[in-house]
Amino acid sequence: MLSKRIIPCLDVKDGRTVKGVNFVDLRDAGDPVELAAQYAQQGADELVFLDITATHERRKTMIEMVKSVARQLNIPFTIGGGITEIADAEALLNAGADKISINSAAVRNPKLIEELAKAFGVQFVVVAVDTKHVDGKNWVHLNGGRLMTELQTETWIKQAEQLGAGEILLTSMDHDGTKAGFDCNLLKKVNESINIPIIASGGAGSMAHFTEVFQKTNVDAALAASVFHYGEILIPDLKQELSRHQIPVRI
Repeated sequence: MLSKRIIPCLDVKDGRTVKGVNFVDLRDAGDPVELAAQYAQQGADELVFLDITATHERRKTMIEMVKSVARQLNIPFTIGGGITEIADAEALLNAGADKISINSAAVRNPKLIEELAKAFGVQFVVVAVDTKHVDGKNWVHLNGGRLMTELQTETWIKQAEQLGAGEILLTSMDHDGTKAGFDCNLLKKVNESINIPIIASGGAGSMAHFTEVFQKTNVDAALAASVFHYGEILIPDLKQELSRHQIPVRI
């Protein structure tokens, strides 16, 4: 059985790691390169960096950060934010990123998923989906959660898989930053409907929440930010706890 992955997420704004609640009220959480090195030492399986206010003007800053991170790390890391064409992804991969994550750009131009998968391989392409429950259904949101689309979450994820996504990073905006637990109902439903790995995101507040999401949904990975950034959960402790519950992890 494949080991379940624990993935710290670093939301980066102006070169600093930040964290909010329900995608707003951001506060500083430290230097991303230093945090990345700490997580690698603690035993994180992968890292995700999201440039949450990415624009082309700041792409050069991001590339320098990627190079710095790559020098520090011996684990895979994914970069997302502001990738709208092959050249953006190529620059980040050349700088040392292992995978790229696309979100809004993929919804606006679904062919981008196909193009990236053909250019770099399916395993390099993570499609991030920010979802919110509105009027009894789950809807895809763009622009850091600020813009609701007419796409239903489950439909879009299936389409992304067909186009060549190698992995889905599914963030529940309703749960994000609340520390009340992952959206297990949605994650289970989506995981049973597709054949590519899912990274669960949004809501981690305790070690029990990680145990619950793996036991109830069988997702491949669980991602969190603030509980790791502020030292509320240490990755070695979390992995020992998961192991006690017979959840396979790399220790």
